[in-house]
Amino acid sequence: MSRIVDARGLDCPQPVILTKKAMEAEDGAELTTIVDRDVARENVIRLAQSQGYEYRIEERAGEFHIRMSKTEKIQKALPASGDIVILVKSDLLGEGERELGQVLMKGFLYTLNELESNLKSVIFMNKGVFLTLEDSPVLEQIKNLEKTGVEILSCGTCLDYYQKTGKLASGKITNMYTAVELMAGAAKTITI
Repeated sequence: MSRIVDARGLDCPQPVILTKKAMEAEDGAELTTIVDRDVARENVIRLAQSQGYEYRIEERAGEFHIRMSKTEKIQKALPASGDIVILVKSDLLGEGERELGQVLMKGFLYTLNELESNLKSVIFMNKGVFLTLEDSPVLEQIKNLEKTGVEILSCGTCLDYYQKTGKLASGKITNMYTAVELMAGAAKTITI
C-alpha cells in the first residue's frame, strides 16, 4: 500500500520535511508526495534522489504526484574534513552605497574562483538569489565556481517571492531543509 504525503499549499521546507519523515517511517511501501508548486516538486525530487529512491511524476490539474520507491540503501556521506559552505544573503557585499556593494561582491566572487579551497557549496538566500539570475552582473563568476565543482544553490521560496524562478541561470533550486543540512554539516560556514 502506498503512503501519501499531502503537501499541497505548504511553504518550503515543509514538503521536504514531511516527505523525509515518511521515508524514515517507511516499511518498503511506495510513497507518494502531492505538491502544487514547481519548486516543491524539484525539492522533493532532489530529496528522493539523495535518499536512493526511484521516482515518477504525474501531473494532474496543476498538482504533481511524485511516486517514489526505495531502490537502494544510501549511507549519508560524512562531510569531508574542512568543507566550507558560504551563505550569500544579499546581492551586495556589505552595507552602504549600492554601487560599492556591487563592486565588492564581484571582487569577492572573483577571488573565490582564484583561491584553492575546500569550498563545497554557495547558498543564495533572500536578495542573494538575484546573483544567480540571467541578468546578474556576476553570473560569469558564479558559473565558473560551478564548473570547478562548487554546488550553487538558490532558495526556491526566495525565487518564488521575487517571481524569478524561471530566470535562474546557474545552479539549482534548493529548500531550507537542504540549506540548513549543508551548513550544519560543514566544517565552516561563512555568511555574507
